[in-house]
Amino acid sequence: MYNIRPVSDLRNKLSEIESTVKKGESVFLTKNGYGSMVVISIEKYAELTDEIERKLDEADALAKMTDKRYSLDETYREARTLLNE
Repeated sequence: MYNIRPVSDLRNKLSEIESTVKKGESVFLTKNGYGSMVVISIEKYAELTDEIERKLDEADALAKMTDKRYSLDETYREARTLLNE
């Protein structure tokens, strides 16, 4: 089940939000009844971004090994091909 709270809880009930987030759960905050933001732990954020950071580092290392560069169209075409396989 989603943990949805008003954004004002950041100010008024921060310790409760922190406790929830430390348990590995996400907290969805709303403002005027609409989704505003999501609060997650640093560990959860790292889980979501570490692989992307590794891939970007790998791409940077590969780019240093060659002068060949690809256009945006070529890049998207290749990405679509790989995703559709």
